Amino acid sequence: MLSDQALPIIEATLPLVAERLPAITPNFYARMFTAHPELFDGLFSRSNQKNSTQQQALAGSIAAFAGHLVKNPDSIPETVLVRIAHKHASLGITEDQYPIVYKYLFEAIAEELADVITEDIANAWSEVYWLMAHALVKIEKGLYAAAANDRPFQPWRVVGKQSAGINSMTFTLEAADETPVSPAAPGQFVSVKVRMPDGIFQVRQYSLHSGSQDQRRVFTTKIDTDGEVSPVLHNSVQVGDVLQLSNPYGDVTLGAGDHPLILASAGIGCTPTASILRSLVESESSREVLVLHADQGLDNWALQKQMSDDIASLDSATLQLWLERPEEGSNEGFMSLANLDIPADASVYLCGPLPFMKSIRSQALATGIPAERIHYEVFGPDLWLASA
Repeated sequence: MLSDQALPIIEATLPLVAERLPAITPNFYARMFTAHPELFDGLFSRSNQKNSTQQQALAGSIAAFAGHLVKNPDSIPETVLVRIAHKHASLGITEDQYPIVYKYLFEAIAEELADVITEDIANAWSEVYWLMAHALVKIEKGLYAAAANDRPFQPWRVVGKQSAGINSMTFTLEAADETPVSPAAPGQFVSVKVRMPDGIFQVRQYSLHSGSQDQRRVFTTKIDTDGEVSPVLHNSVQVGDVLQLSNPYGDVTLGAGDHPLILASAGIGCTPTASILRSLVESESSREVLVLHADQGLDNWALQKQMSDDIASLDSATLQLWLERPEEGSNEGFMSLANLDIPADASVYLCGPLPFMKSIRSQALATGIPAERIHYEVFGPDLWLASA
């Protein structure tokens, strides 16, 4: 809970701090990486630092957390924190790393707010940080305890590598040692640690899509020619190689019940929805399922065969497709919920580029679907908070 002393200070200074966060967060990361360059090895993404998405995501999460405390000083924003905690757990973040972040973040705050900061302001924002940090540590400890093993990363051997549409590749892996395997819930992801040509390990998250209880790990990546990890996966990693994978994490998973489902994806965002769809086939579900997918062309749809086969296996599943290069039976242009029969009690799962998800979420809300029934998965830093 935010103290009575801190509440009016945070409320008064939040607009200024939010305004200056875009300067505070780069300052913080520059200080921390100068002092601890080893944090780039297997933890922080160099690409996300270069394109500033990590800075934007951090600024958004701090502003969202502080804003919630101002409006609800006796509670914490569970949804925001759970999403962050799952990402942290997939990277193996530990409690002893939070003081490191605190040191350099507050050095940056002191510098960027040097014209206005006082001891009371510093103490109030320190309280906000530790409320957030302690809440995250608690959630992360629970996630670690629920895993089948206590290792942040385990060795998995590549046993299959095959093309999956234009510019995408599917990797199939099997455990390379006797470490107990944590089952994945439909929609979850793993972190994959890959050695770069300069020897540094970089980590990316990829959704699993072969089945929730499968002892294998199957994920599909779309190559980013300007990125670091996907070109190495596509061009250098071969069958027989061993990669380090985390336990499965992710809070956007298939909920219980028999109400209708809408699975809406664009591009490589089909991977978590494909996992949910596959789980429905495995359980012989009779739930009404409307699968919506948008892509450049049918041959760009990375999981076209798997998803089409699974849709055909479900008596109550239907597909609507939007293609930039339309084919018979597909729609042209941007995905739209107009002219679709949207059940009022449906749950919606979204994954794809941020503008796509914002558009479909707004359309779903306009049909009367409540916000708590609309779920989304973001690949990379979550910029939804930062752009809200």
